[in-house]
Amino acid sequence: MVLGLLLARAGVEVTVLEKHKDFFRDFRGDTVHPPTLMLLDELGLGDRFAELPSKRLEKMRMEIGGTTIVAADFSRIPGPHKYIAMVPQWDFLNLLAEAAAGEPAFTLRMGAEVTGLRRGGGVRYRDSDGVERELAASLVVGCDGRDSLVRAEAGLVPHEYDVPMDVWWVRVPKLQDTGKEAEVFGCFANGLAGMTMDRGDYYQTSYLIRKGQDEAQRGEGIEKFRERIGGLFGWGEGELAAIRDWDDVKLLKVRMSKLPHWYSERVLCIGDAAHAMSPAGGMGVNVAVQDAVAAARILAAPLRRGTLTARDLGRVQRRRNVAVSLIQMQQLGEHKMLIEPALDGTLTARTIPLALRLSDRFPLLTGLAAVMGGIGPLREKTPAFARR
Repeated sequence: MVLGLLLARAGVEVTVLEKHKDFFRDFRGDTVHPPTLMLLDELGLGDRFAELPSKRLEKMRMEIGGTTIVAADFSRIPGPHKYIAMVPQWDFLNLLAEAAAGEPAFTLRMGAEVTGLRRGGGVRYRDSDGVERELAASLVVGCDGRDSLVRAEAGLVPHEYDVPMDVWWVRVPKLQDTGKEAEVFGCFANGLAGMTMDRGDYYQTSYLIRKGQDEAQRGEGIEKFRERIGGLFGWGEGELAAIRDWDDVKLLKVRMSKLPHWYSERVLCIGDAAHAMSPAGGMGVNVAVQDAVAAARILAAPLRRGTLTARDLGRVQRRRNVAVSLIQMQQLGEHKMLIEPALDGTLTARTIPLALRLSDRFPLLTGLAAVMGGIGPLREKTPAFARR
């Protein structure tokens, strides 16, 4: 959506195909990081974004074996937005779609599912009435996630990284004020691990399980899960009553990967299609948006001129590859430092990693952690043609 909006403002005719008929999906990445907030300001959308229902994440705390530490303090990062905004993704996407609809060069087709690439450039897709159609294009950008059909059709094969966990997502009602608003709170104890975000009237909660253990752990029964997650976060029967059965527990199969080549002739992959991110740190949305900004800045001119080549697509990958690699290295480090020992039961108050102990003791380090997690190693500059 961001790429479509930016290219349309450059005068490039662009069509966004969305296979669903609306944007409403639960348990999607809802964190909007400072670089994206600054982008919205520069696009003239900051005030409209501020009207959306949201929470502000200002600190990230962790409780490890009963010891609470501050892992990141976003109030210490530079720039006008010293927080991460937590906004329902469907509201964010609707805002972008409404803004893009005002651009003559932009078209959004909902309920349009891509079924393959078109010979000569473009895609085949099935429209909302089930009719098979084709759309010719000089460039197809695969923004279709970690299981990208566009990527597969283009013959691009990602390198997969080993990850130790999968995630169960649950919504737990917030029955009383805990004083932990505007925080992400992580709990690690007794071989259990989870993170929860205060979303106002409920907690959006991720509970970590060993990779591939979904079926076995579900076999132990929902009562066992309620007992574990309740003990981890200190929730009682009132909160846990919302977890009625396994239909309330959604599985995210965690994958981390990266394409050696993000492009082929007339095809470019960005976001999770090019590099699936771990949920650790909640960086996926921010990284994908930065990909889109870089792609728009680099490709707008050759698309307008009709001179686009694979060399232009390669420039997008070269621009973004280092930042993506650094973030993925950081996430793999978090897996090794926190998640693996947490799931092994070896992470206790006595074995808190030195990096976290130092960060908690010296406030400047919590600011550094916030810069790395909130802004990342490279903020892409909003192209002049898109500014309002």
